[in-house]
Amino acid sequence: MARDNNIVLVTSLFEKRTAGLYHNTAVVFEKDGTVAGKYRKMHIPDDPAFYEKFYFTIGDLGFEPINTSVGRLGVLICWDQWYPEASRIMTLKGAEILIYPTAIGWFDSDSQDEKDRQLDSWITIQRAHAIANAIPLISCNRVGFEADSSSVLDGINFWGNSFICGAQGEILAKANSKSEEILYSYIDNNRTKEVRDIWPFLRDRRIESYSDLNKRYCDD
Repeated sequence: MARDNNIVLVTSLFEKRTAGLYHNTAVVFEKDGTVAGKYRKMHIPDDPAFYEKFYFTIGDLGFEPINTSVGRLGVLICWDQWYPEASRIMTLKGAEILIYPTAIGWFDSDSQDEKDRQLDSWITIQRAHAIANAIPLISCNRVGFEADSSSVLDGINFWGNSFICGAQGEILAKANSKSEEILYSYIDNNRTKEVRDIWPFLRDRRIESYSDLNKRYCDD
């Protein structure tokens, strides 16, 4: 598909390493169909109807951007999108665009207020990654209902709302929550430098004071 359509293609799949060892993996294909690189999801959830710790293990490739003909891509997957550390490391290693293949939704039993809060949080945290790192971001989420006969819950309604935002978190394109659609947007990589010149967050980091980030929690 990448070769036939002359596109760089980011895919997400269930990767078997050996018997009983699996990863949630993104494989990036170059325009000629060759494999440009891959990323294995680092953060694995165990959440209502998302029992991924049962069948996925933690990625072993680290946070490494993938070089392609359309730029250096910081590919992360789904649950990774809640962690500012992941987007920061990808940025510090030279990623030019952050990309999050995603499958997230809500339950029909949730109130409308709860659904609204979850969706708003999901969009906000990712726009915040774009702002904090002055980097464009693409978030691709599925739509539709998937039943779950193994759960006490009926299943998940994936909420769609895929979007593309710029280096200041500005929404450049956004999808709906009901049906599949294709988003198009022009991303100007020169804008990243312009934003970092006026908001030099990376320059003003106090790296000598961040050692506590390597701890599970901090004592008083």
